[in-house]
Amino acid sequence: MDGFLQLDLPPILIGTLAAIACALPGNFLVLRRQALIGDAISHVVLPGIVVAFLVTGVVATWPMMLGAAGAAVVAVVLIEAVRRLGRIEPGAAMGVVFTAMFAAGVLVLEQSDTSSVHIDVEHALYGNLESLIWLSGEGWGSLLDPAALADLPPELPRMAAVAALIALLTALFWRPLKLSTFDEGFAATLGMPVRAISFGLVVTAAVAAVAAFDAVGSIIVIAMFICPPAAARLMTNRLERQVAWSVAFATLSAVLGYVLAGWGPLWLGGENAVSAAGMIATVSGAILGLACLAGPHRSRVGAVREG
Repeated sequence: MDGFLQLDLPPILIGTLAAIACALPGNFLVLRRQALIGDAISHVVLPGIVVAFLVTGVVATWPMMLGAAGAAVVAVVLIEAVRRLGRIEPGAAMGVVFTAMFAAGVLVLEQSDTSSVHIDVEHALYGNLESLIWLSGEGWGSLLDPAALADLPPELPRMAAVAALIALLTALFWRPLKLSTFDEGFAATLGMPVRAISFGLVVTAAVAAVAAFDAVGSIIVIAMFICPPAAARLMTNRLERQVAWSVAFATLSAVLGYVLAGWGPLWLGGENAVSAAGMIATVSGAILGLACLAGPHRSRVGAVREG
C-alpha cells in the first residue's frame, strides 16, 4: 500500500485534475465548434514556456504563464500578418503559425541547456507523470500529516488549485457561457459582453493548458480539450449533463489510462511499461470511439442546440 501512495496516487490525481481542468472549458469550445483552439493553445505555449525558463532559469507557474501569454500575443500578430500579406484563409494562417511556433519551441529546447530541470522535447510531448512521486507517503495516515503533505509534488497542489478555479469560474459564469454558446445574438441583446465572454473562455483554456503542460505534456492537453467533451456530447443534449459526463470521462481516461500504461504490457506478456500520457490520450480516444458507436445522441453530432 505504501508503494501505491508513493508511486501511483500522486500521478493519478495530477492526471485526473489536469484532465478535468481541460475538459471543463473544452465543453464550450466543442459546442462553439472551436475545439481546435485547445490544440492551438498547446502548440503556442511551448515556445513561451521555453523562453520563460531561459530568461528566469526556473520552472515556476507565473513565469510560465507570462511566457505563454506573450507567445499567444505573438501568435495573434503573426496570424493576422500572414493572413493579410499572404491573402490566405484564417484557418490556413492559424495552421502555419501554430505549427511553426511549436517547431520553433522544439528547436530552442534542443539547443538549450535544460539539464538542471525536467524540460526537454520528450517532456514537452509526454510530460513527467511517472516521476511525480511522494516519498513521504508511508501510510494512509500521511494524508493527515502536514509534514508529509508538504512533500507532495508541487504539481499536485498547483493542478488542484487550477482545476478548482476553473470549476468555480464555470459555475459563476454558467448562464453567460450557456447563452453566448447557444445563441450569441440573443445573449448580445440581453447586454451580455459576448466578446469578453469568448475571450475569457480562451484565457481559461490557456490557464488549464499551461498548468497541465508541465506535468502531463501536450498530448494529454490536446486530447482532454476535445475527447471527453465530444464523447459527452454524444451521451446527452443537456449541457448540465454533458459537463458531468465530460468530467466522468476525463476521470476514467486518466485513471484507466495510467493503470493500463503500467500493467497493460505485463498482462500481454511484455516487460516494460508504456507512456502514461500516451495511454491516457489513447483511452480518451477509445471512449470517444465507443460513444460514436453507441451514444444515444450520436445522430446529433454537430448540432449546437439544447434539448
